[in-house]
Amino acid sequence: QVQLVESGGGLVQTGGSLRLSCSASGRAFDGYVMAWFRQVPGKEREFAAAIRWTSGNTYYGNSVKGRFTISRDNAKNTVYLQMNSLKPEDTAVYYCAANQFYRVEAAAYDYWGQGTQVTVSS
Repeated sequence: QVQLVESGGGLVQTGGSLRLSCSASGRAFDGYVMAWFRQVPGKEREFAAAIRWTSGNTYYGNSVKGRFTISRDNAKNTVYLQMNSLKPEDTAVYYCAANQFYRVEAAAYDYWGQGTQVTVSS
């Protein structure tokens, strides 16, 4: 019912920046929470950031707080993750997710994109 497509991943040097985009389609997103998770092979999917679509309230995981900013463009049905001061530890596949309520657990989210690779090199 909801389709999410991530883009914007790539290779960046330590200290650099990237902006990820998540384009949503299939239904209205008023009242939804949109989130970004990231995952390294063999490890659990980690919460990075979330935003309430209607209010714009934002939430961040401790590992990215102060460096990443989540935002949305209502007209484009797109959520962004601006990533600054990137570290090698940020290297992961980044996934966009949508849910009707805010949770930090990946298992709680109903809709997922395919992911986009972010690699931070030294």
